[in-house]
Amino acid sequence: MEKQELILRFTFTEPLLGTVPKDRAVYASYIASKAPKPAEAAEEECQSVQEAEESGWTGFHLDGAGNPFLFDYVIKGFFKDACSMLSRVEGSQSKKLRAFKKVIDGLLFPRPRQIPLDLSGPITLVERPLRAQTAQGERVALARSDAAPVGSSVKFGLVIMGSTPDALLTEWLDYGAVRGLGQWRNGGYGRFTWEQLP
Repeated sequence: MEKQELILRFTFTEPLLGTVPKDRAVYASYIASKAPKPAEAAEEECQSVQEAEESGWTGFHLDGAGNPFLFDYVIKGFFKDACSMLSRVEGSQSKKLRAFKKVIDGLLFPRPRQIPLDLSGPITLVERPLRAQTAQGERVALARSDAAPVGSSVKFGLVIMGSTPDALLTEWLDYGAVRGLGQWRNGGYGRFTWEQLP
């Protein structure tokens, strides 16, 4: 079976925002919030602004020494997002690919599992308002994300099983310059340039 491994480096041209909830109990809190309430507690319970802000704070996974990293599935997710969007573009290589999620999941393997984030400076904080229309009117809370500065990078291997066309992979990687990686990509964060290393 044909197999190749590329060594790639992404260098961020915009700050990369973390995607990991800093509130360790956020999933438990979410599940508990969906549990049925007793009849006497049927009134709507509102989070305080501070609780909402803290539950919306995202950062990075940290290794045992406290260094930030990305899991390999973040790269796979990027490839799937890129292919999904580019499949809507006439003449693109992605438009020709069928069952692309299955292809990416089964044939592309970023490694190592934990991809170190090489910081170009200290992690900073990015805050932005989140607005939502609810039955009680418009609600506003702050979302916070830890941000790796411009110039930070990740270097990883990409094992490719079979023959994924170079043009297809290049198309996805070039998409990173306009789409980005991480939290709040539609705000322009996480954009990167890429290079293949020897």
